[in-house]
Amino acid sequence: MLNTKIKEYREKKSMSQNELAKLVGVRRETIVHLENGRYNPSLKLAMDIAKVFDTTVEDLFEFIG
Repeated sequence: MLNTKIKEYREKKSMSQNELAKLVGVRRETIVHLENGRYNPSLKLAMDIAKVFDTTVEDLFEFIG
């Protein structure tokens, strides 16, 4: 299971799912699934998203048992 803070970071920047998706080169649906913990991102995608929010992958994502 993947716990993510993407939605929290995205809302702090008043950014839509679509805007984030465009910035990291994925479909909006991918962002939806990431925010709901139903999709494990590639390392590259995780790093790209962290870069958008100027944070670390470890701060954005937490793997739970």
